[in-house]
Amino acid sequence: MSNIYCSVNNCYYWKKDNVCDANQIMITSDDMGAFAPDSMDALDYNKFEETPVETCMETCCKSFVEKGSGDEKEDGIMRM
Repeated sequence: MSNIYCSVNNCYYWKKDNVCDANQIMITSDDMGAFAPDSMDALDYNKFEETPVETCMETCCKSFVEKGSGDEKEDGIMRM
């Protein structure tokens, strides 16, 4: 069971009780998230520079994939 929680219920990885079911996630700064293409996520962790922030409000999850969008990435992350 995951110990990562997320309330974004239209994400592919969202499960009942606000559980994130992704095997890997990538969290970065909002600035880097806005700069990086949507195709960059957890498998690209080594391409992200260190991105210090001062508050949680300056962070974003790059692993988001909209549920049912048809845009699911072939990223090697298991989708069940």
